[in-house]
Amino acid sequence: MAGGAAMWRLAVRREGHFPPRVRLSFAEAGQLQSRCMAKVILKDLKKVYPNTEKKKKAKKGEESAEKKSSLQITEEGVVAVQQFSLEIADKEFIVLVGPSGCGKSTTLRMIAGLEDITSGKIYLDNTFLNDILPRDRKLAMAFQNYALYKYMNVYDNMALGLKLRDLPRTVINTRVKTAAAFLGISDILTKKIRSISDSERQRVALGRAIVCHPKVLLVDEDFAHQDDNLRKDMIHDILKINKELGITVLYVTNNYEEAVSLNSRIIFMKDGKVIEDSI
Repeated sequence: MAGGAAMWRLAVRREGHFPPRVRLSFAEAGQLQSRCMAKVILKDLKKVYPNTEKKKKAKKGEESAEKKSSLQITEEGVVAVQQFSLEIADKEFIVLVGPSGCGKSTTLRMIAGLEDITSGKIYLDNTFLNDILPRDRKLAMAFQNYALYKYMNVYDNMALGLKLRDLPRTVINTRVKTAAAFLGISDILTKKIRSISDSERQRVALGRAIVCHPKVLLVDEDFAHQDDNLRKDMIHDILKINKELGITVLYVTNNYEEAVSLNSRIIFMKDGKVIEDSI
């Protein structure tokens, strides 16, 4: 393995691109870097949104907004997440399940740094994440609608985050091509996003996430647009990422049967709180 890796690096330096006859798996490529632990600790997370809407009398025959959402409304505002504590082990696959509006996606966004935290603490190993920018958290999140640039090709979409980090061209090329091979999309790297299928776009979005070598992958339930076939493809891919790459995964869904079928640890959530842990 060491000799092969040395030859691979030498070929990249000489040719300036990924050698066609050298086929490293993405897992092998990851072994060329130091593997750090990825234990996630969430302590008493709380998210309160300001209640800007004035209270209105519910129209006859309609429920009030408060009753529909079942979220607690206090003097602070609307409490979306409260008393949320959880420890996620390195390389673990966690399923966060609960009804729509219970705070699952808000929790993911707080972990990713895309949502301000009202109170509580987030740690990745021994690193306190609360004040760290999203791009520096060593996390990746699979976005709804994939957030891809449809007029750019697949390669450039997957490489974009690496280019913004000013990584060397050879490193970018290697990471993109090995990730594409891992996800089975090597043959569409030159195609425009607008010309590929939804299933392929889904894999491109996952590929763009893993080329950054995240410690943790966050996947929201809306990522697969609720399409059964897309969801099956997506679940297959994220299980593969977890098992073969050793990336910790936190997956959110409101489908209880789907959660159980994954044979993983399940966290049940309701009204912004953890109500049960299957561990």
